Amino acid sequence: MPEKKAHFPGRVQIDAYGNGGFRFAGMSHRGSIMALPGGISEWSAADGAQLEKKHFLHLEDEAELPEFLLIGTGKQITFVEEDVRAYLRSLGISSDFMDTGAAVRTYNVMLSEDRSVGAALVAVE
Repeated sequence: MPEKKAHFPGRVQIDAYGNGGFRFAGMSHRGSIMALPGGISEWSAADGAQLEKKHFLHLEDEAELPEFLLIGTGKQITFVEEDVRAYLRSLGISSDFMDTGAAVRTYNVMLSEDRSVGAALVAVE
């Protein structure tokens, strides 16, 4: 049986990041997260420099995908291989890679504008 991932249903802003995790909706989560229209879940990515297509395959199982996905790669921006961007485009998702702090701030602004946005965020210390 597949392992059940931690999940918070719904779209909420990220209140804080750092210390290896994130705070949102009055809760905290240690580790990386992915915030999508269906909710916030833990994400297996731990190093933005090592992101691969496999880190995004579960998007195919989502009922609703965002039009735009912000990818926070850690303390510094890391550029990923074109196959990752191509895979996201094949799902109809535009993406932008940036450091995790910038991704959190941009996600919160776009969410407050009620835009179709998601965020894949690598945790930072």
